[in-house]
Amino acid sequence: MQLHVSPSMRSITISSSNEFTTDLMKIKLAARHISSRTLFHTILILAFLLPFVFILTALVTLEGVNKCSSIDCLGRRLGPRFLSRVDDSERLARDFYNILNEVSTQEIPDGLKLPDSFNHLLSDMKNNHYDAKTFALILRAMMEKFERDIRESKFAELMNKHFAASSIPKGIHCLSLRLTDEYSSNAHARRQLPSPEFLPVLSDNAYHHYILATDNILAASVVVSSAVQSSSKPEKIVFHIITDKKTYAGMHSWFALNSVAPAIVEVKGVHQFDWLTRENVPVLEAVESHNGVRNYYHGNHVAGANLTETTPRRFASKLQSRSPKYISLLNHLRIYIPELFPNLDKVVFLDDDIVVQRDLAPLWDVDLGGKVNGAVETCRGDDEWVMSKRLRNYFNFSHPLIAKHLDPEECAWAYGMNVFDLQAWRKTDIRETYHSWLRENLKSNLTMWKLGTLPPALIAFKGHVHILDPSWHMLGLGYQKDTNIENVRKAAVIHYNGQSKPWLEIGFEHLRPFWTKYVNYSNDFINNCHILE
Repeated sequence: MQLHVSPSMRSITISSSNEFTTDLMKIKLAARHISSRTLFHTILILAFLLPFVFILTALVTLEGVNKCSSIDCLGRRLGPRFLSRVDDSERLARDFYNILNEVSTQEIPDGLKLPDSFNHLLSDMKNNHYDAKTFALILRAMMEKFERDIRESKFAELMNKHFAASSIPKGIHCLSLRLTDEYSSNAHARRQLPSPEFLPVLSDNAYHHYILATDNILAASVVVSSAVQSSSKPEKIVFHIITDKKTYAGMHSWFALNSVAPAIVEVKGVHQFDWLTRENVPVLEAVESHNGVRNYYHGNHVAGANLTETTPRRFASKLQSRSPKYISLLNHLRIYIPELFPNLDKVVFLDDDIVVQRDLAPLWDVDLGGKVNGAVETCRGDDEWVMSKRLRNYFNFSHPLIAKHLDPEECAWAYGMNVFDLQAWRKTDIRETYHSWLRENLKSNLTMWKLGTLPPALIAFKGHVHILDPSWHMLGLGYQKDTNIENVRKAAVIHYNGQSKPWLEIGFEHLRPFWTKYVNYSNDFINNCHILE
């Protein structure tokens, strides 16, 4: 930076030493008006301003704009910073927002050809010279199309998952067929269960009686094995396994060929219970034969569903409620336990998608306080899928009968691991209440509730439930993959309720080992059927 005073004292020039920069400032003075005092004051002011000019020049140079050759250029570069003016990027963003807002309400023309990707969009813009409004309209159309595609893919994924959950895996089907064939050809597979000397134990209330109703042989084997291995006194365990007629031979073969001694196992088919007649279960026959019911559970799950007005989560919940198992007699059998086992006083009922991880013997010491059903509540947790369920989640409270008799905020409880006091149960009208509400729901064309056997049980057992500590029964392992592993390890019973069963390919891989540890992979039948290979 240099200061040059002309010999005539008529001008003062300020210049930069930069070779690319010309004079920054030139001041002309009229000779006749200038005095030595004025000149002195002028030089003093310039000496004060020079450091600031130097700093501004340095800033411009550091920012890569050292080719600025005038105060005007410098002002345009630095002016917005010192005068707080909005820069061009903010103005452009504001203008683009206004354009987007304008096209958001416009109709998208029919037949508008949309690019397949962002790169194609850029190419079209370059070739077709789109204006900003046309670009915004095409961008909006592309985003709406992608949103529809993602939504449709999500619903398709949910449908495929529903079909996978409702089907029988090839390996499990193979296991049932091979064991059924073994029953017909191997006398040892047909041996009496239990042995004749243990028959009195089946009605001895000094033992701990478990009841399991299932047509899944592999799942039954895991439930029994986990309960026996987790028990401190397995010799006191008696399992009563109920299955359907088609699965009976295979189920019997498995437990005849794979002893769990010292525990005792009884296998009975539904057809072997004299009490289960049409006269005693007329409502269930109506449920299975009702055309509306069969269409609801076995029909087209997408037909009639307005997918544009529902969320994927709500659709998944509806699919879950339409599982065919909910109209299976095996699923309703729990309501007839007092009649099917007239000599037993207290039992623990287990679903086939559970694993026992702790000794359940203390459950027989739990005082139910005169109640019938010991169960875990499902309304005291943060999990929205399983542990935040109240009656409003199961019933249609716009139906007058439901609104009249039930409280939507009442806490629900869980099936899957239940302690039943059969002596207290036989003194109630629980079964009759269950039947009457099933009839009402059929009359209303299933408008009172949709989801299986739990809703009528929530009504029938009202006032008869004793709440167990939640550590006895952890639910939701078939719903959510982010289940807390430490909580899983601590639970006495873990329940894979939901679609992602551990024996299915859609099961959660990190939760599957808690179940597979009780699968006997050394067994020839399991090996030959390549189960979970």
